Amino acid sequence: MTNAQWFLLVGALLLARGLTAPMLQRLPVTPAIVYLAVGLLVGPTVLNLFHFNPLKESALLEVLTEMVVLISLFSAGVKMPVPFSFARWRTPILLASVSMAVSVGLVAAFAYYLLGLPLGAGVLLGAILAPTDPVLATDVQTRHPGDRDRLRFTLTCEAGMNDGSAFPFVMLGMGLLGLHELGEFGLRWALVDVLWATIAGGVIGVISGATLAHLGRKLRGTPPRHKLMDDFLGLGLIGVVYGLSELVNAWGFLAVFFAAVALRQTELKLAGDDMNSVALNEPGEENPGPENEPTPTVSEGALVFKEHLERLSELVLILLIGGTLFIDSWSLRAVGLALFLFMVARTPISVLVGLLGSRTSWPTRSMVGWFGVRGIGSLYYLMFAIQHGLPEELALDLVQLTLIVVTLSILVHGTSVKPLMSRFLRHRSHQSGVNGVGPGQPIERKTEQADK
Repeated sequence: MTNAQWFLLVGALLLARGLTAPMLQRLPVTPAIVYLAVGLLVGPTVLNLFHFNPLKESALLEVLTEMVVLISLFSAGVKMPVPFSFARWRTPILLASVSMAVSVGLVAAFAYYLLGLPLGAGVLLGAILAPTDPVLATDVQTRHPGDRDRLRFTLTCEAGMNDGSAFPFVMLGMGLLGLHELGEFGLRWALVDVLWATIAGGVIGVISGATLAHLGRKLRGTPPRHKLMDDFLGLGLIGVVYGLSELVNAWGFLAVFFAAVALRQTELKLAGDDMNSVALNEPGEENPGPENEPTPTVSEGALVFKEHLERLSELVLILLIGGTLFIDSWSLRAVGLALFLFMVARTPISVLVGLLGSRTSWPTRSMVGWFGVRGIGSLYYLMFAIQHGLPEELALDLVQLTLIVVTLSILVHGTSVKPLMSRFLRHRSHQSGVNGVGPGQPIERKTEQADK
């Protein structure tokens, strides 16, 4: 396609998306399915107006997907409704660690024994496909900073963390293929790629987010309040945290997520301090002046812009996915891998193993297991491996497998999210009524009950 045709196509999609927003909300499917359908229509599958070759354009696609995942992780972290504690975060931590490892192992075994891939390629494929996606799973994730729904919190928090916890397995797979140094008996991998990179990423993120919150309160507490500057600060935090992480070989995805969490939670704590100071005014000061009002938060101001970027990027990237597929891309190997991942590796095995011994309800476990959406993050890991020397023949095989799994995830999860979520909410409301607890039960109360 020419540049003019690209402008026409993307512009028409944006116009259609904006004009039909109420109609799309009433459809039983997600907007991602509409974007995918357009991509399949204009791509090699139907009209063959253009073909996007991810192998040749791997450098471009790596940068695009990297940016989208970073923005999505920031948005997810900002929307975390409660501060970190092991009691509240235990379920997503288990999903992002234990369930992640089990999923990688199961996919690696499937790829090695049934698809005939080398062991290193199987581990790499498992690492590519195991993490859930923070971009395409917005319909089942936390919707705003005040959303305290337990299921959405779990899925959002898991997606935010497992984009970082997948990286050690990516490096392990590349090491088994001879593309990364693992050290004797894998010692370097365990110490550097697992322990150091994970801990350093979390520390960098928490310190950076908390520091920005304190600076924002100190330097931005007086009018004029420039909302555009919130966008600059949010993007600046992403850039600084990710850059620092790259310099010290820490996992930048994990760092950005925890930076957003720390930013939001620190701002909420400081805002609480501001409200307490207002409450302690001298008697008679019923209407404190503007100088006593809580400082506007960077995290809340930056969230809307990040979500708009996220949705725009989702449209473009899914359109490109549709433009990569030929009819013969739909091989039995790829479809079988997708079914194994959705029906066995994620649900029920990895989620059941990860949450073994927890008090998470069985309906919630089932929903968490089913909505392990794959998407833009998987494309990033694949492009990362290609850019770091993955052999072309093996790269072509992994590209086909990954694209079909992502496409089927968009279709299967996108058509099931609305009916299943409606059914789940009705069931939960009924159970809450029976137990004498309202359907809006917050995370804190559920956690307290689970700990008793």
